[in-house]
Amino acid sequence: MTSVVVFDYGFGNVRSMMRALINIGVDATLTSDHRQAMAADGLVVPGVGAFAACMRGLRQVGGDEVIVNRLSAGLPVLGVCVGEQIMFERGCEHDESAAGLGLIGGEVTKLEADVVPHMGWNTVEAPADSSLFAGVERERFYFVHSYAAHNATAPGAGAPAIDYGSSPERVTWCSYGGSRFVAAYEHGPLSATQFHPEKSAQAGVAVLRNWVAGFGTLKGERV
Repeated sequence: MTSVVVFDYGFGNVRSMMRALINIGVDATLTSDHRQAMAADGLVVPGVGAFAACMRGLRQVGGDEVIVNRLSAGLPVLGVCVGEQIMFERGCEHDESAAGLGLIGGEVTKLEADVVPHMGWNTVEAPADSSLFAGVERERFYFVHSYAAHNATAPGAGAPAIDYGSSPERVTWCSYGGSRFVAAYEHGPLSATQFHPEKSAQAGVAVLRNWVAGFGTLKGERV
């Protein structure tokens, strides 16, 4: 059976994610144990709250090292909501600027819209070759956020040295108010979504299934 660790660092809607993973037949574990996180087939990094606080919490339990070590070994990682945002270089929230993991070039800033937060269902613009959105490109997904990355570029100097081989970068976009922001990101073993797949009904289930299908189980089976 496919094993997935939902990384527990105190910032995330972990119950919904655990339930969603279990419902698709995954052996899901909530833990911050590094050995379990490295041994699992997949790692989910949730995130709820402010960018800087999430980064502090992640670093306090060594989660930043786990993420980089997994990606360096070609092991799948999925960031969700603020768990996507912290993959970027910086986040600026409530006049506090904080460094992210630097795995994706770009900065997380406030949405430009009359009504913030962006809360509810929205469609996305997925690339034709997206693995995460295969079969659900035209579906709606559930968002709850006030900040987002408005671009996604190659990481700058000082970024973790990770060899993604020939795998392409795939960026999925969403529009809200005056903002066009990164709704999802795919690059080799790194995947991330600004929306909550665990709250996005059957479309979200499909995204999680697609993610898991990308790495299967240690026995070569697929969920």
